[in-house]
Amino acid sequence: MASLGLAEPAAGRFIRAAYALIDLISLLTAGEDECRALAHPRRNHRAERPRQDPLRHRARVHPRRVMRWDDLVKLGSEAKCREAAKLRLEGKEYVVADGDVINFRFNV
Repeated sequence: MASLGLAEPAAGRFIRAAYALIDLISLLTAGEDECRALAHPRRNHRAERPRQDPLRHRARVHPRRVMRWDDLVKLGSEAKCREAAKLRLEGKEYVVADGDVINFRFNV
């Protein structure tokens, strides 16, 4: 890639351009057994209750623990983000930004 003067693969540039064109943001979900990146319309910008089995789970939706994806990768864990004051609590009116990592807490 360097010999062609490219900083990244074309697929990455294409995906970012497509997200911008149709106004999508990425929502990341992670659990003990899986991680996902979800495309979400920007116009539906509030972090809503995640899809769940209503009889099995109860989400504690407010307040939310929010951190930036870049900070999480750089520091390595939620605990280190908290120590570095990169983790913040946001209420239900918080507008989600592209690259936010939001921790929803569940009682199972």
